[in-house]
Amino acid sequence: MSVMEERAGIGNTPYKPLKSRRRSVWASIKRDRYLYLLGLPGLICLILFKYVPMWGVIIAFQNYSPFLGFGASEWVGMEHFQRLFANPDFAVLFRNTLAINLMGLFLFFPVPIILALMMNEVRQQVFKRVVQSIVYLPHFLSWVIIAGLTFTMFATGEGLVNKVLEQWGLSRVEWLTTPGYFWAFLTGQSIWKEAGWGTIIFLAAIAGVDPQQYEAARMDGASRLRQIWHITLPAIRNVVVILLILRMGNMMDVGFEQVFLMQNSLVSSVSEVFDTYVYRVGIQQSEFSYSTAVGLFKSVVGLILVMGSNYLAKKFGNEGFF
Repeated sequence: MSVMEERAGIGNTPYKPLKSRRRSVWASIKRDRYLYLLGLPGLICLILFKYVPMWGVIIAFQNYSPFLGFGASEWVGMEHFQRLFANPDFAVLFRNTLAINLMGLFLFFPVPIILALMMNEVRQQVFKRVVQSIVYLPHFLSWVIIAGLTFTMFATGEGLVNKVLEQWGLSRVEWLTTPGYFWAFLTGQSIWKEAGWGTIIFLAAIAGVDPQQYEAARMDGASRLRQIWHITLPAIRNVVVILLILRMGNMMDVGFEQVFLMQNSLVSSVSEVFDTYVYRVGIQQSEFSYSTAVGLFKSVVGLILVMGSNYLAKKFGNEGFF
């Protein structure tokens, strides 16, 4: 509906004067003032810790000196970005970051959906709750503990897996120092730690499906698999699409802690990603402006991917994120 049509009151929604709309918004705020007060601390934290620090990205265009501050530091324009793109390590960083995220996208992302579908089919509530508790627990473990468990299981000398292989007459495998296994270990850790926790959103979406649809399908003779395919999956499709769009925004983020704890010099060719590079250059070498430029590059790529995937989602008839 055009603006002229809206002003003329053509369409389902009659035109309301601006003054009337402001009055209704203010009336709504006044009516729900206690709810707004409850959300006020969260809003203040969001502004203080998310929006206010954003203006610090200007040091990506400066030779920032903590002694001179933002105002007196020298402006260098796009120099740090040119240095990043000309750096021979850029291609390696981009490849490693993208490969790890793509493995997560194709191997990790479907697992919570499959787990949620399987748990939804369990009819014994006690068994279902026990399974849910077991798959949720790894989420509460820190990456330090998970890295420690990984070393305990797969270390070359005293690792449990290599001891079992040795007892079976097989040779030991350099699991943690072979570059070919590194990305698979990261993906496996992520699946074990977060897949169960990721089922919460999908189980909540499945719980909102009208039970009468399943009843009608059963009366028509539909099997469990057909009910999942024709009822459950279409019902959670929008949730899947929105979470996929959100994940696309993190395609340049791997997670510093996990990669940093699993790194060693023998796998550095496949383990160096933008997050560890920022730490090494920005913190250890005190190149604040350059590391900020790297972080800003990641954010811009993430924004483009979110906008692009949101556009494609809406183009194919799904609900977009915005």
